[in-house]
Amino acid sequence: MKAENISIKIGGEAGQGIKISGFMLSKVFAKKGYFVTDSNEYPSLIQGGHNTYTINVSTSHVHSISKNLNVLTALDKKTIDQHREEVSYGGFVLYDDQDCTPEQAKEHRKDLNYIAVPLARIIKEIKAPLLMRNSVALGAILALIDVPFDMLGTVIKETFFKKGDEAVNFNTRAADMGYKYIKEKLNSSVPYSLEIVKQKNKMLVTGNDAVFAGAVRSGCKFFASYPRTPASSILHSFASVGNDYNIVTKQAESELAVINMAIGASFAGARAMLATSSSGFSLMNEGLSAAAMTETPLVMAVSQKPGPASGMPTCTEQGDMLFAVNASHGEFLRVVVAPGDPRECFYLTGKAFNLADKYQIPVIILLDKYLSENHHAYDKFDVSMIKVNRGRLVSKAYDVKKDYKRYKKNEDGISHRVISGLKGGEHIANTDEHDEYGFSCDNANNRKEMMDKRFNKVKALVRDITPPKIYGPPEAEVTCWSWGSSKGPIMEAMKTLNREQKKVNLVHFNYLYPFLIDPVMKIIKKSNKNVIVENNKTCQLGKLMMMNTGLKFTSRILKYSGRQFLPEEIVSGIEQL
Repeated sequence: MKAENISIKIGGEAGQGIKISGFMLSKVFAKKGYFVTDSNEYPSLIQGGHNTYTINVSTSHVHSISKNLNVLTALDKKTIDQHREEVSYGGFVLYDDQDCTPEQAKEHRKDLNYIAVPLARIIKEIKAPLLMRNSVALGAILALIDVPFDMLGTVIKETFFKKGDEAVNFNTRAADMGYKYIKEKLNSSVPYSLEIVKQKNKMLVTGNDAVFAGAVRSGCKFFASYPRTPASSILHSFASVGNDYNIVTKQAESELAVINMAIGASFAGARAMLATSSSGFSLMNEGLSAAAMTETPLVMAVSQKPGPASGMPTCTEQGDMLFAVNASHGEFLRVVVAPGDPRECFYLTGKAFNLADKYQIPVIILLDKYLSENHHAYDKFDVSMIKVNRGRLVSKAYDVKKDYKRYKKNEDGISHRVISGLKGGEHIANTDEHDEYGFSCDNANNRKEMMDKRFNKVKALVRDITPPKIYGPPEAEVTCWSWGSSKGPIMEAMKTLNREQKKVNLVHFNYLYPFLIDPVMKIIKKSNKNVIVENNKTCQLGKLMMMNTGLKFTSRILKYSGRQFLPEEIVSGIEQL
């Protein structure tokens, strides 16, 4: 059967190579020119636990993984028990014949095709480590969907070359035997055959990868972080290229140290960035306020996970939006950016650095675990779209004006700032309320004038950010309102709903603060039935919109199980409306 879309899930215990198997499979499809998105689920355990990796591959752009699987590959019986209900009617389950009997595998679902593959016996036959069962499974999957083996061999070599020729040869041979086993068992009559696309090597990138790439392209020269899932891979990426791009990367001892180091680097004149997760962001709030009062540019990548407290450290949620909008004490201007996919992560990171420098404010890039860690296949990003704008930064001593006032009051609220150490640019970066020179001042008139100065920046800032974007038919029966990573599942749901003439569109926010009231009101006046779609319990976008427009949105589709939306859930929710 020719197929335009195929969904595959690999499951097993932690330590069985589930993550690397899924990633290699995604990489094979991306190198073949297919569109790919994937998702990796794992528990917050040092050892053990159930892991899965889901891949959607398509001949056209795919925005999200889906609920219904075509192929389930189980490296233990638990995977069959927990995920057989996700397999579509007539779908396939691959399993190791040493993990369970055919009768045990077929329990509860007789409508599926079960194929026992001797994963362990093949590994024993070639005298390879048992851990390499996953490579046998990879070969079997590709054979089942009629994808040529050659690209898997290339990906295995790229993945394991640092471990030496023996590791490459064992894994390649194991995968080849799994491939041949399925071909022989099915007499080369495969159940699925992906439509052929023009082979074009697409890059496979996560949200974290794209934020990192956008930061490097933007001229980031200092990065600090304390490792916290799901933001940790940004730190790993910066650490790997520090020497190549002359970037100082610091793994600090605490979140307090992280934000203070980043503020110090920015004060000295470097483009500075930090990355953290929800709980780490909580600890940084005093530093966030200090950056605002000293008008020091700062870019913060914050990847959300479910709370409160430790919550679910390796799961996803959009629970910190209102926290980011209102974080820390006192009133001050900030920008909260919410990319919806890795492509937006790249370009909006470039925008974040320019906004931070131009308006001398903190900019928060709001991610979540799903966006941070899931891969998408893209053609190359257009790096020319990111252009550096340092704002009113004085970098040469002869440009420093006499009687330099770091916090000079002016109509747009943006003062000149200097590279640290320039003659004539000496000043106090004071976290107390201060006068134009930076000296502490609690005079009532001065307080009002300095608050007005800092907030006057918003007049120009709102012209520098974009209103929410509309996807889908302009005149729709139902309009979904959302932000961040919910974009992908909604876009996939719209394919189904609009194919059935439901006429659904999406209003997606990339900028949550400052809130652009006028464009939102114009959209609301033209929309029919409105529904908020969010990955949280309390409908935070709905609250933000009500605070700014006075309108209450009663229709909502919310998910807060620690898992991302699936398109089928949104389809079901909208059909109920």
